[in-house]
Amino acid sequence: MAEGKIDASLALRSEGRLLVGRDRVKLLEAVAAHGSITKAAKAVGFSYKAAWDAVNAINNLLPTPAFITKAGGRSGGGAEVTEEGRRLIATFHRLEEKLARISETIAEEGLAGAEDFLLWTTGMTISARNVFRAEVTQVKKWPVDVEVTLRVSEKDTILAIVTNESAERLGLTRGRKALALIKASFVNLAPAGDATPLQRNCFRGVVTQRIDAERNSEILLDVGFGKTMTAVTPRHLVEDMGLKEGDAALATFDAADVILAVE
Repeated sequence: MAEGKIDASLALRSEGRLLVGRDRVKLLEAVAAHGSITKAAKAVGFSYKAAWDAVNAINNLLPTPAFITKAGGRSGGGAEVTEEGRRLIATFHRLEEKLARISETIAEEGLAGAEDFLLWTTGMTISARNVFRAEVTQVKKWPVDVEVTLRVSEKDTILAIVTNESAERLGLTRGRKALALIKASFVNLAPAGDATPLQRNCFRGVVTQRIDAERNSEILLDVGFGKTMTAVTPRHLVEDMGLKEGDAALATFDAADVILAVE
């Protein structure tokens, strides 16, 4: 019997940023306990911005928000964890318990029989800021490629274009659950009035955060239903639009720039 102990952890990452993991589940638990994002962040050692980044990333991966805010703003408002968020917390803890039991077995008996488990429990690194859990609602096959429509919320869909080979390999059929990933640098910003009636992959939202660097600006849009869209775009374009927090704007991207992943 091996004397060592294996500590298995469950995590999903995007561009080096943790989406769902032990610390972020603790943050949700702290929000549930304190009813405040500020108090919850302080309780678990997060900065205020890091706490918001965490809950926004989690909300994008769930069909309905895990976290919602109440009126009052940063200083006077409150926050609460939804039923969806409580299910996430409970499910995460059940998975951790299962991982712990399997880790103990591996420590005692070695890796025999555990290879398949290790393949899907290994942390995933994804080169995209925008990660949405979605459901395939339509698949149109053409001679060269396939148009895939995915529902990400009650009002928004994403159109992705993949090759026929990729569609077959991923098993993309109506009702299939998938992750839709879009790099922030592929997201274009435009004034809220520039949308055309038939434009696809056009998300209307409100700027909740603008961070300027020397060359680029990072814009975070609240697109409704607990979902957020991040764009990294040249700073001079943002300044030309006069885009600031609280303004309405459009986030658009090309269907060919959407990456699809399935379990």
